[in-house]
Amino acid sequence: MVLIAVFGVALLIAVLLSGLAARTVLSTSLLFLVGGALVSDGFLGLIHITPDSEMVSVTADLALFAVLFTDGQHVSFVKLRTTWRNPARALGLGMPLAFAFMALVTHWLVGLDWTTSLLVGAVLAPTDPVFALAIVGRKEVPAKLRELLNVESGINDGLALPVVLLLIAAAGPAAGHADEASIGRIALELALGLAFGGLLPLLVVGLVRFRLLGAEPKLQPLLPLATGVILYGLCHLTHANPYLATFSAGAVLATVSPEAKEAFEPLGEALAELAKFAALLVFGALLTPRLFGALPWQGYVAVVLAIVLIRPASLLISLAGTRFARREKLTAAWFGPKGFASVVYGLLVLQSGIPHAQEAYTLIAVCIAFSIVAHSSTDVPIARMFDVEDLVGIPDDGPDHADPPAEVERKTVV
Repeated sequence: MVLIAVFGVALLIAVLLSGLAARTVLSTSLLFLVGGALVSDGFLGLIHITPDSEMVSVTADLALFAVLFTDGQHVSFVKLRTTWRNPARALGLGMPLAFAFMALVTHWLVGLDWTTSLLVGAVLAPTDPVFALAIVGRKEVPAKLRELLNVESGINDGLALPVVLLLIAAAGPAAGHADEASIGRIALELALGLAFGGLLPLLVVGLVRFRLLGAEPKLQPLLPLATGVILYGLCHLTHANPYLATFSAGAVLATVSPEAKEAFEPLGEALAELAKFAALLVFGALLTPRLFGALPWQGYVAVVLAIVLIRPASLLISLAGTRFARREKLTAAWFGPKGFASVVYGLLVLQSGIPHAQEAYTLIAVCIAFSIVAHSSTDVPIARMFDVEDLVGIPDDGPDHADPPAEVERKTVV
């Protein structure tokens, strides 16, 4: 109950400060992270949470699932047919480069073996849709850039998971005997995730359109929610990949039933925010002085390189030759936050029992913490850099500052 009370207090403070946060570098996400750290064993000792606690993995998993479901509904398949090249570059070239560069830094600088170093690279390669929403959700940012970050952060979590699982199997004691079985199992999980994510929304929308069925207007927002809850349970019962499933389900639902997406949007965004804040509070409770003290100085150098060099360089290389303006490329390159996918995958590493699991998890956790601080504190200045509309929602009076085409494009995306 202490944790619930702390969450309520933090939520109240976040709501009261949200107007200020929308205009400054103050971050509500950072508030929950710091709040969790303050009430943990490392400081006030009000709550006691360990990395192997089920609460940690469940809250991070739920937050990631909820945000991917709502983010998927911001993807237009019709528009993506003509704009797939930029996300494909980020996913097909930028993400592997970030993975490889991080593995090299981890091995040569931190001194972990190659398998564990590759595992760290795979865990930290995906960007997080929870924190990318800080840019994706701002209409000041050009629609083309928002779409790139949204699709990249929504899909790369699912792409990284098979690599993480394979590397954990390769680092385990039965690595030589499990590779073939692991590849087949992971391929099946990916296929099931995509199948469930594509078929379940079609089934639900088909039921709604039966003549004798249909949702009452005030209950319409619960229709996508019911779809997401069923999908979450189905994926965990069958071990299907939940992240590919939820993102694809959101995209399919928005495509075949725009009215359901519109009805669900306010509720979905509120639920995603609540899940995010709860997961941040729990993750913050793991950030004790002991954790930070366990990482050697070489690890801190690797963390800084991961945030300020590896991600930016990887994405800039992947976007070379595209039609993005220079500041759009720089924004996309900088805004690659680590988050809940990396938390979930880092916990898988810690709980796997492989050699050097604790060292890998410590490096991953500190990198995530630094990334949350860095990226959640820079979203407002980045959005203001584009100077399209005032951040409080009041359009500029002068015609020179208005940008109707960008707003039209935004509406077609969502």
